[in-house]
Amino acid sequence: MRYDLVIFDNDGVLVDSGPISNRILADYLTELGHPTTYEDSLRDYMGAAVHRIHDLVLERSGERLPAGFDESFHARVFEAFRAQLEPVSGVGEVLRELAADGVPYCVGSSGSHERIRVALNGTGLFAWFGEERIFSSQDVGRGKPAPDLFLYAAKVMGVPPERCAVVEDSPLGVRAALAAGMDVYGFTAMTPGERLTGATALFSEMKELPRLLQ
Repeated sequence: MRYDLVIFDNDGVLVDSGPISNRILADYLTELGHPTTYEDSLRDYMGAAVHRIHDLVLERSGERLPAGFDESFHARVFEAFRAQLEPVSGVGEVLRELAADGVPYCVGSSGSHERIRVALNGTGLFAWFGEERIFSSQDVGRGKPAPDLFLYAAKVMGVPPERCAVVEDSPLGVRAALAAGMDVYGFTAMTPGERLTGATALFSEMKELPRLLQ
């Protein structure tokens, strides 16, 4: 293995949450008077922390989202997650292979700690990580594309950035990993490869990842 740490994004990489959360977000913003399509949501918010939603809506409309937006949005998402969410196909086998090879890995997600745990618990993946290997943008204050989250995860895990590989599926996540000085592998199941500019390599099925990390 050429890396000492593999950092996985959560949404869209470990759990197949992208379609669920982006449809809910598009519908909710439209309901609030900010017309947003599913495709708009994928383009503008995929891989981002929730503060980006507030920032872009304010920038574009001059209006602030209601004070309870975050709580209402997360409640809708968590309800859907508990009913519908599945792990990304093949990710369990990848984690099993990394564990068998003794390669450390962790989660580095723009989502809140609660969102990460709801997703991992609901899909049976939490046992692969445990509390000590889950990192959220809440830990650092700035979400992707800032490199802070990935640098923080590497520091806590005791690995230099240049010895880390990041697995991402969003342009914001790829930018964050590159800014952190890490190699980044772009998962193209939902995002066209041309949008993941700068990725070390691209792959469309999770089963391809272990070979790329060698």
